[in-house]
Amino acid sequence: MNAVTEQSEPVYVKLAWCKGCGICYSLCPTKVLSGNDLGKCVVTAPEKCTRCRICENHCPDYAISVMGVSKS
Repeated sequence: MNAVTEQSEPVYVKLAWCKGCGICYSLCPTKVLSGNDLGKCVVTAPEKCTRCRICENHCPDYAISVMGVSKS
């Protein structure tokens, strides 16, 4: 039941699509995201996510999805 686990996280990052530009974690107002050794986005503090979708809206690779909000 891996899909249930993914849905419970506020932010999902598709690492295969992330090129490591750093835009998402530099813009995150609550520092939910950070970069790994390759600079790719990882979720490090999911409990701080406010679901503002700034990361999702600014990701040029469409690698980030914020769960629990409808797209407008």
